[in-house]
Amino acid sequence: MAGKSHRRVVVVGCGRLGAHLASRLSVRGVDVVVVDLNEAAFQSLSPEFGGFRFAGDATELAVLRKARVEEADTIIVTTRDDNTNMMVAQVAKQVLGVPQALARVFDPSREAIYHGLEIETVCPTMLAADAAVELLSAQSPEQTP
Repeated sequence: MAGKSHRRVVVVGCGRLGAHLASRLSVRGVDVVVVDLNEAAFQSLSPEFGGFRFAGDATELAVLRKARVEEADTIIVTTRDDNTNMMVAQVAKQVLGVPQALARVFDPSREAIYHGLEIETVCPTMLAADAAVELLSAQSPEQTP
């Protein structure tokens, strides 16, 4: 059989977002590896999660190699720190050759930097602001506070 039979995704950070994302991908049949510094964080994964858990500091190249990040199709970095997310995504893409890197970024002004490094982003700050503006725009003028 030629090529990969399944998509392989590494999720770095097993907080609320990372655990939910990893669990959803796993249920969909994606091969998922979750990396988190804190082994207790894996308790947030759903009972249906069928992937692998790897405890370690993803800012260390040796940890990424042990987690076999270079075999992934995609890395999704979801820690609470923009700098960590950018660094881990950049190392995965540029050093380990992961084709697709996606990072959560809280500071909207940093998105251009990520995009310049060919890292795709999801910015919860912008998503929340856009949703709030859309909700307010949908209200008639007499409903707007």
